Amino acid sequence: MTTASLGPPPATGAWRPGDPPGHRQFVTLFEDEPLRLELGGTLSPVVVAYETWGELDRARSNGVLIAHALTGDSHAAGPAGPGHRFPGWWDHSIGPGKDIDTDEWFVVCPNVLGGCQGTTGPSSIAPDGSPYGSRFPAITIRDQVAVEAALADVLGIERWAAVIGGSMGGMRALEWAVGYPDRLERAIVVACGAAASAEQIGLCAVQNEAIQADPAWRGGDYYDAGPGEGPHRGMGIARRIGHLSYRSEAELATRFGRAPQPGEDAFGAGRYAVESYLDHHADKLARRFDAGSYVVLSAAMNHHDVGRGRGGLAAALARVRCRVSIAGIDSDRLYPLYLQQEMAELLPGRPDVTVVHSMYGHDSFLIESEAVGAFIRKALEDDEPGNAAERVG
Repeated sequence: MTTASLGPPPATGAWRPGDPPGHRQFVTLFEDEPLRLELGGTLSPVVVAYETWGELDRARSNGVLIAHALTGDSHAAGPAGPGHRFPGWWDHSIGPGKDIDTDEWFVVCPNVLGGCQGTTGPSSIAPDGSPYGSRFPAITIRDQVAVEAALADVLGIERWAAVIGGSMGGMRALEWAVGYPDRLERAIVVACGAAASAEQIGLCAVQNEAIQADPAWRGGDYYDAGPGEGPHRGMGIARRIGHLSYRSEAELATRFGRAPQPGEDAFGAGRYAVESYLDHHADKLARRFDAGSYVVLSAAMNHHDVGRGRGGLAAALARVRCRVSIAGIDSDRLYPLYLQQEMAELLPGRPDVTVVHSMYGHDSFLIESEAVGAFIRKALEDDEPGNAAERVG
């Protein structure tokens, strides 16, 4: 099916109440005591959409939290269907007998605070009956983890067997280890750093500027717009910029080179193949995601710094008491290997960094299912007694 045959994109690709819930479950948090946000202000209530696989054991000790990346959601595993436009983004790794074996683990994946697939975010209806839009507050990775901790309380999980995430999800896994050191056994961190770098901040800032410069952005209050009248052009530019940073130059050169898009004249009104590829991903995102969430979550990633208010990175990471497994990708130009190596050097026990060899860049944490899955399986099978701090003692 071509983009043209799909018609203009909706103003937002957010999930809305009344849409098919799919496999989502919902819980409402912070009704009586508002969530106090790190940068000021409060939020109440907070609805969280989440999905689960497997069974929680009697001791409530086999819970595994999966933290998704920027444009991910709670549908980490399972087929496409009503409520889920695409199969689970980590479907190859979650399930019976898979690397995250749901015959052994009770797996939970929530849509993140600020997201757009059922959890409270800019597209959600505020208590006054209108979408939050421009009124949605600035949030941080720590706020997102505070919501996940409240979800764990509702589920009766005092201590996770593991928190696993890549990219923005890796930031949350690390924040769990620093901010809630007694509430997880393992943190499995893939393709991120302990703090946002200048380049990462710059790239996110440019993407957000592209969205906010779209006249259809309307200051963030565009949710009553019709199809084709939302800020999809700005978000499309942001996605193109982001997607280039997610892949490697070597892959793009090998895959596309200077080839024109088949059937088009790149010297006239046509496109090069790489342009068509970026156009496809821009349109695809507009139909499943929300520009407001893109802006809010990108800003949260820019604020990522586990050392903030904790005496710096070294002091913050020194307080980690769980086992930490770290993986990086040798072709990742957005979160290069030196960031994972710096993190490891500051953690108790100085854990090794597993290097995933791939030409696909940052997106390898989603693409290289065999290598990343083997890393996760090994990390989950690590039953060495004690914690990292004790092992170096």
